Amino acid sequence: MKQALAMVVMGLALLVAGQACAVTSDKPEQGAVAVSVPLLTVSGPIGPATADYIARGLHKAANNRAPLVVLQIDTPGGLDSSTRQIVKDILASSVPVAVWVAPSGARAASAGAYIVYASHMAVMAPGTNLGAATPVQMGGLPGSPQQPEPEPAPATPAPAAAPAQGAASEPQDAKKTVRPAADAMTRKIVHDAAAYLRSLAQMRGRNAEWADRAVRDGVSLSAEEANSQRVIDFIAADLPTLLQQAHGRAVQMSDGVQRSVSTRGSSVVVVAPDWRTRLLGIITDPTVAYLLLLLGIYGIYFELTSPGFGVPGVAGSISLLLGMFALQMLPVSYAGVALIVLGFVMLAAEALLPSFGALGVGGTIAFVIGSVMLIDTDTPGFGLPMGLIATVAVVNALFVLVVFRMAVKSKKRPVVSGSEELIGAIGEVLETRPHDPWMRLHGERWRVRCNTPLQRGQRVRVSAREGLVLQVEPLAPASTVEAAASGPLGASGP
Repeated sequence: MKQALAMVVMGLALLVAGQACAVTSDKPEQGAVAVSVPLLTVSGPIGPATADYIARGLHKAANNRAPLVVLQIDTPGGLDSSTRQIVKDILASSVPVAVWVAPSGARAASAGAYIVYASHMAVMAPGTNLGAATPVQMGGLPGSPQQPEPEPAPATPAPAAAPAQGAASEPQDAKKTVRPAADAMTRKIVHDAAAYLRSLAQMRGRNAEWADRAVRDGVSLSAEEANSQRVIDFIAADLPTLLQQAHGRAVQMSDGVQRSVSTRGSSVVVVAPDWRTRLLGIITDPTVAYLLLLLGIYGIYFELTSPGFGVPGVAGSISLLLGMFALQMLPVSYAGVALIVLGFVMLAAEALLPSFGALGVGGTIAFVIGSVMLIDTDTPGFGLPMGLIATVAVVNALFVLVVFRMAVKSKKRPVVSGSEELIGAIGEVLETRPHDPWMRLHGERWRVRCNTPLQRGQRVRVSAREGLVLQVEPLAPASTVEAAASGPLGASGP
């Protein structure tokens, strides 16, 4: 016993020591210089999972005192909330961040342009492009293009002073018509996005005039054009070239201190997304989140209608919670969610209280409209496929059709219980005592009344019911039925 206790204590001591060593190894020693440059890779639309991945990568690089973080991107755009979170993380990073649009053929469109402008060093590979930062229409239907305002008659022209590079005031073309705008709300969104990108350009000393045009006119640049117009810092075809040109460059950090980047002799370490980021990327996919929501609703419905099994309720609850968690991170229209829930309630009411298709058709229509309105953005990669919505509509329509056919069949089916079921039923006479004959019907004994004499064993048909007494009619005349030895004719009931 003592030996076993000693072994347990020794094991616990070794475990604690191992944990302490692990924690200590995660924290670099004072004065230690990291020789590795972490490489974060983003390919595809910018979403909540991307923001989480970059935030974790920057935090890890800060803990390891990396000399530089390279963020390689190839994106068509993304969600505004996720993009702004990434920009905040880059601006607040204690480690210089070089955003590299690569490989050749990649792009940094829309949200990618904001991330490039926020970086300490903006780099592009040959054959890449940058720009098209106009915010997409959010919610509702796109309006008609705005007509340009007529220019007033020119007065006595006065020489206008050329705007200083990087000035905080808007460019002159910003006061003209906003091409993507269709209403006041859209103009506000475009003005806000233009000011946001200009502020990033002025912070990093880049071309603020082109940043404004990228938002208002949706223009794009190739890598060579971006380099010549001071939109990026340099062009690098591969990582060794990037590290070589980044070495010795001075960048301004969030605290206002100039820092010289030292990447000579550094190696590149690829930082892959962890399981949490991968799981977040899966469930925040609009298609997956939509399916989780539907599975959760149907699972809970089947559990409530067929209690005791447990699996539909457990799976439905988990799916519903995951779906709600994913949807709260996406630009969701609450009207769409309400219509989906209303459609489910109508379908459930159709199954429990058949209305011969009225509730079912209404529920299917509500489901389809709610599904179309659910994701309130036109950002590429964050919409629900129409094929998926059509499939859900077909499944709901089949469900309504099955319920409707079952209701019609049940209406035509003969009654199998209650007083109506007894009328026309055939039984056998058991006793023929005077004024008290009895018969067997469906395994039960019933007192009967008949206008003609009955015999034991005679088959009779029920014609009416009066309380607990059945009015019967004989199927055959009494003379044709063989009487029992002790079976006198039964008298008719009173």
